[in-house]
Amino acid sequence: MDDVRTTKRLTEFSHGAGCGCKIGPDELADVLGRLAPTRHPDLLVGTDTGDDAAVWRLDADRALVVTTDFFTPLVDDPRTWGRIAATNAASDVYAMGGRPLLALNLVAWPVDVLGPEVLAEVLAGGADAAAAGGWLAVGGHSIDDPEPKYGQAVVGEVHPDRIMTNAALSEGDVVVLTKALGTGAITTAVKFERSEPDWVAAAIDSMCTLNDTAAHAAAGARVAAATDVTGFGLLGHLKKMAAASGVDVELRAADVPALPGAREALADGMVSGGTRRNAAWAADVTTFADDVDEVDRWLLADAQTSGGLLLGVAPDRVGGLLDALVDAGLPAAAIGTAVEEGPGRIAVA
Repeated sequence: MDDVRTTKRLTEFSHGAGCGCKIGPDELADVLGRLAPTRHPDLLVGTDTGDDAAVWRLDADRALVVTTDFFTPLVDDPRTWGRIAATNAASDVYAMGGRPLLALNLVAWPVDVLGPEVLAEVLAGGADAAAAGGWLAVGGHSIDDPEPKYGQAVVGEVHPDRIMTNAALSEGDVVVLTKALGTGAITTAVKFERSEPDWVAAAIDSMCTLNDTAAHAAAGARVAAATDVTGFGLLGHLKKMAAASGVDVELRAADVPALPGAREALADGMVSGGTRRNAAWAADVTTFADDVDEVDRWLLADAQTSGGLLLGVAPDRVGGLLDALVDAGLPAAAIGTAVEEGPGRIAVA
């Protein structure tokens, strides 16, 4: 019998691609709705607004940012998967305006099938991301599991007066996206062996790019409203942001940046289950102009892994922020506006 370690691709073990394997937003909202919110004077950000991480005040000048993220394989190279997963986990710290300090590895692994050598490569990829971002990955926890999973629990810090949150979008703010969309479609195409090499290379480069530069530029522009775009897609994360902030938003589909091959993959039917759940969950607050085609509608719901930051920026600071992001090599774009106070409706033109 052939050794499965040499005949199976990592993505063949995965029931979903990366953050596309998350519990759907409807189901998650139902679970969280059954729990009483935690209250404490030093808990600056908890679960009330569905923010990216918890924030705990230590003193007047320091607060801890605590988050975790892990997922199934979305590429076949183990070291690349490890780097993407760790980059994605730290993204929640950057989305709160913080910087990562320390991480613990989270591992579920079929040791008898994939073996320790492959796992060592995954952990090395996580260490690569940590080294690039200036945090340390030390120890962690592992379990035996037939489906491999990897990620990190990350602790960071932020000044209590400089926290960015998804509940701070204000009427008149310009909505800026710092990375192109489409990782969900492309990694789904990888799983079904219908991707192109240049698509995969661009997606990997995007997913391995830390959000540290974007967060630093946002702080320089005095941005208060931020979230990162991951498993719930642009529409899902914007839905949470708009509702938590009490504003309605208009998006311009033509201005939303897409990765090379993303639209082609979606047109070819590479729409993940996570993307379909995202579209269904956002449907109650989203309206589309007639000329927004099906591919662009799927793109806006595409379940991202290690996506960019979604920022609300005062109009007089947008130009400087976009200049800084583009100068740093990010495909950032202004994609919409928070038009007025409201329950969180999203109109896509």
